[in-house]
Amino acid sequence: MAEIINLNKARKAKARVDKSARAGENRARFGRTKAQKQADAAESAKVTRLLDESKRD
Repeated sequence: MAEIINLNKARKAKARVDKSARAGENRARFGRTKAQKQADAAESAKVTRLLDESKRD
């Protein structure tokens, strides 16, 4: 027979897990120093410039 679960507790537990995952993503995205952000921006600009220069007409 199936185990009986409290749906309210299951819903709240799932919400806690989702909130924790979202917090981790935000820490990775926004919890960086200015130097790290500038380094990432420079890297993406370099890649974009390289791809634009490699295009054929």
